[in-house]
Amino acid sequence: MAGRREGPLMRVGNGLPSRGSRIAMAVAIGIILGCVIAFLFPDGLFRSSSPSPPRSQNTAKLSQVNSAPCKSVERTNILKSELASLSEKNAELKKQVRELTMKLQLAEQGKDQAEKLFLALGAKHKAGPFGTVKSLRTNPAVTPDESVNPRLAKILEKVAVRKELIVALANSYVKEMVEIWSENIKRVGIPNYLIVALDDEMESFCKSKEVPVYRRNSDEGIDSIGRRGGNHEVSGLKFHILREFLQLGYSVLLSDVDIIYLRNPFGHLYRDSDVESMSDGHNNMTAYGYDDVFDEPQMGWARYAHTMRIWVYNSGFFYIRPTIPSIELLDRVATRLSRENAWDQRVFNEELFIPSHPGYDGLHASRRTMDMYLFMNSNVLFKTVRKDANLRKLKPVIVHVNYHPDKLRRMKAVVEFYVNGNQNALDPLPDGSE
Repeated sequence: MAGRREGPLMRVGNGLPSRGSRIAMAVAIGIILGCVIAFLFPDGLFRSSSPSPPRSQNTAKLSQVNSAPCKSVERTNILKSELASLSEKNAELKKQVRELTMKLQLAEQGKDQAEKLFLALGAKHKAGPFGTVKSLRTNPAVTPDESVNPRLAKILEKVAVRKELIVALANSYVKEMVEIWSENIKRVGIPNYLIVALDDEMESFCKSKEVPVYRRNSDEGIDSIGRRGGNHEVSGLKFHILREFLQLGYSVLLSDVDIIYLRNPFGHLYRDSDVESMSDGHNNMTAYGYDDVFDEPQMGWARYAHTMRIWVYNSGFFYIRPTIPSIELLDRVATRLSRENAWDQRVFNEELFIPSHPGYDGLHASRRTMDMYLFMNSNVLFKTVRKDANLRKLKPVIVHVNYHPDKLRRMKAVVEFYVNGNQNALDPLPDGSE
C-alpha cells in the first residue's frame, strides 16, 4: 500500500506539536505583540505624568531657585516701603479729617466752646454708681509765656513760692496803709508778696522799707490813672495788670492795701476753682447763698416766686489761677471798665455770675466763696464778731476794712486787738461809718 506524505508540522505521538514548534510559535507571537504595542504606544507603555525637562531647562530652574531668596527680600523691602508710605498718607488724611471735623464743630458751637469740645473729643467715661459722680471743677493752667514780660518774669522767679504770690497795686496816696499792710505780712512770715507801684514815689517808698516792688514800663494811659486816680480808678487797673501775671503762669492772691494779715493765707486756700474770693456777706445766708422768696400778691395762687441770692464777691481780695476762663474774666472786666463809668466790683460780679442767655454768652469760670470768718470783712468784725464772746476767740487769716472809710484808724485797731491783745481796742469804733 502506498503511504501518506506528512507536512512539516507533522504531528507525532499524542497529536501535540513538538517542543521546537512551540518555541517557534511563542517567539512569533511575541514579535507580533511587540509590533502591535510599538505601533499603539510609540512613547512607551509606562509614561511618567511630567516628562523630564531637558538638561538646559534644569540648569535654568536651578539658577532661578538660587536667585529666588534675593528677589524675595528685595520685593519684601519694596512692599514695606510702599506700606509705610501708604500709612503716612493715611495718617495725614485722618489728621486732615479730624481738623476739618473740629473746625466744623467749632463753627457750629461757637468760639467759647473750644475747651468743652476738646474735652468731649477725649476719652469717654461711664457714669459711676449713684452718688459717686463728680464733675471737673479745676481748669488746667495755661502754658507760661515769658515773652509777655521778661523783666517781670525774672522778678517773679525770685519772689513767688510754688508759682503763687500776693499782689497789691498802690500809689503814693496810700503810703501809710501800705506800711501797715507790709509790716503785718512780714510779721506773719509771708515771703511771697509784691507791690505794683503806680508812681515813682511809691516805688522809692517800697525800696526804703525793703518791700518787694515792681514798677511797670511806661504806659501813658495807665500811668496817668496810677498817679492821679482815686480808689475805684486804681482798683480797675488791677484787671489789666494782672493779666501778665497769669500769662506768665503764676497764681495771684490779689490784695487791697486796707487789709491786715494775721496768718499766712496760702495755707487756707482750696485751689480747686478759677476764682476763690472773699465775700461781702455778713452771715451764712448772705455769704454762701439762700432761697429768697419774692411776694407778688396780684398773681394769686402763684404769688410766691423763689429766687437765689448771694452777696457779691469782694474784688479787693481774691485768689485767681492762671487759666483760660480767668484770663477771659480779666479781659471782660478791663474792657467794660474802659468803656463804662462803672464800679469794678459790680462788673467783676456780673461777669462771674450772670449766665448765658439770648444775646449774651456768660463766662464759664468755676468759683469758690472763702470762709467768711477766716477771710473776714469789717462788717462781720464790727457788727458780729466783737460782740460775741466765742467769736472773739477766733483768729482770722485776714481782716479787710472794706466797709468803712476810716480805714487807717480801723486797721490800727485791728492790729491792737489781734496782735497786741488789747481786748478793748475795737470798742470805741461804731458798727458803721460815722
